[in-house]
Amino acid sequence: MIKVLRIINRFNIGGPTYNATFLTRFIGDDFETLLLGGLPEEGEADSLHIPHEYGVEPTILDEMKRTPNFKSDREAYRKIKEIISEFKPDIVHTHASKAGALGRRAAFACDVPVVVHTFHGHVFHSYFSPLKTNLYKVIERRLAKKSTGIIAISDLQKKELSEKHKICKASKIKVIPLGFDLEKFRVDLADKRIETRKKYQLSEKTIAVAIVGRLAPIKNHAFFLQVVENLLAKGIQQAQFFIVGDGELRSEIESKSAAINQLYGEKIVLTSWIKDIASFNAGMDVICLTSDNEGTPVSLIEAQACNVPIVSTEVGGVLDIVSQGETGFVVPKGDLHAFAEKLGLLIENEEIRKKMSQNGWNFVKDKFHYTRLAADMANYYRELLKKR
Repeated sequence: MIKVLRIINRFNIGGPTYNATFLTRFIGDDFETLLLGGLPEEGEADSLHIPHEYGVEPTILDEMKRTPNFKSDREAYRKIKEIISEFKPDIVHTHASKAGALGRRAAFACDVPVVVHTFHGHVFHSYFSPLKTNLYKVIERRLAKKSTGIIAISDLQKKELSEKHKICKASKIKVIPLGFDLEKFRVDLADKRIETRKKYQLSEKTIAVAIVGRLAPIKNHAFFLQVVENLLAKGIQQAQFFIVGDGELRSEIESKSAAINQLYGEKIVLTSWIKDIASFNAGMDVICLTSDNEGTPVSLIEAQACNVPIVSTEVGGVLDIVSQGETGFVVPKGDLHAFAEKLGLLIENEEIRKKMSQNGWNFVKDKFHYTRLAADMANYYRELLKKR
């Protein structure tokens, strides 16, 4: 039995929680996995319902905080070492930055045979000042040098990590895309569409456009609202816009949305977090992403699984998960004209929406399923263990 200690930053809504849950639950009978992670920050949605839904009971590490803090980080490091000593894992696999820093240090100190880290995204641009960014790069390079293996979730991310940011050599990086339980996005689509549109009082002629994610600077909802205002000013009135999520910028986004609504009528709705995103997506006609930095955006994969076309900025691994012109449009980051043009095209052209909606499921169903993720990871673990 191969024992794996899996550590994630925190149980908030996003790719790492799904990834860690599916690997813990479905990697196979040859593996025993203990899942460890911190709690979400204030304003973030708790995602513990996700592991619970699949019969996974994670261990909560209260001291694991997103923001660097000497006292809590030191205590989290000490507790991880205690857990390693008790569990005696063959592999420690960390997911995302804070878990990667503390978890790998603890694993090195305890002489764990195999230490693996997954970059679900990275903080090497658009997050911090140049000085702080360079400091994080130095830390990640040192950790990568001692790690047995590094996992990127897209080919583009591998290239960025190895060539642009020089975290480690490309030969040390294995690309294993994320995987999800996508079947739930296929069940009763017609009924879910009717229910969602009835809930939000949407007529059949109304084009429902949504953006799903944390209300945080990196997601750039300000840009989304600029696009909305641009379209409304051009007289595109048949759309209703939804902002799904919560976070530190909620009051700022509420204020800006209220100002737009005052000018053009109630065109923007803030929903907070929605747990049954499959039902919500079924009622949408277009889903957007305006982030400045991403890893593999879960919302775009889920949208395509529901046959909903997308418009996104070209960031992170977006081009690896979207079929340009077939399942959606990807435009340069910060290009207001291009984003508004493509979104406006989808709002006004039913034929293009229908064509793209027919392509979404076929594009994501095998490429991003959790069974493929689990099989790829199990093979990689065995490969690393054989080399030790």
